[in-house]
Amino acid sequence: MLDVEGFILVGGASRRMGSDKAQLMFGAQTGVERIASELKTHTERVRSVGARAEHSGAGFENVPDVFESWGALGGIHSALGASQAQWAIIVACDLPLVTSALFARLWQLTDSSFDAVVPIQADGRPQPLCAIYRRDPAFSESEKLIALDEHTPRALLKRIRTRWVEFREVADLPGAEHFFLNVNTPDDYELAKQIVARA
Repeated sequence: MLDVEGFILVGGASRRMGSDKAQLMFGAQTGVERIASELKTHTERVRSVGARAEHSGAGFENVPDVFESWGALGGIHSALGASQAQWAIIVACDLPLVTSALFARLWQLTDSSFDAVVPIQADGRPQPLCAIYRRDPAFSESEKLIALDEHTPRALLKRIRTRWVEFREVADLPGAEHFFLNVNTPDDYELAKQIVARA
């Protein structure tokens, strides 16, 4: 196995969904279970992160939020602080269509020149919640940012050496057009279920 651990962020408020996103079912699995099965191709250790972890599905060890209600940067910080590997793949639970092949492609781009490998969606937006982080520098900078009352992962990525992965670099992978479908609303959920059912 690689020197990497997997973390699934489950602590979001789910306001637009109206129910716990970590509990959403896609066929016989929750989104968390789907993501975990893809991560386990690369690492034996996959843990959930965040306050909603008790609802995230059976069998997941949980990393509690160090800073509660701090948002995505807080989740990244908690995951990095818990990681025992040099690298951490960190994925939000509302990205249920990510795949092992995507993680493999991102992993191929890790090297000593970078502290994070972050894909860019087809619409040009970065996706820091489906990314690989080098533990020590990313954790250190996230601590400093939280002390400054910063909440956004993009601020972290500006302070560490980030390898931006253009969408064209992953576009050849099966299902690439759906990797970054963010399931935030009931309509998003229905679309994602349809995609899973067709697969």
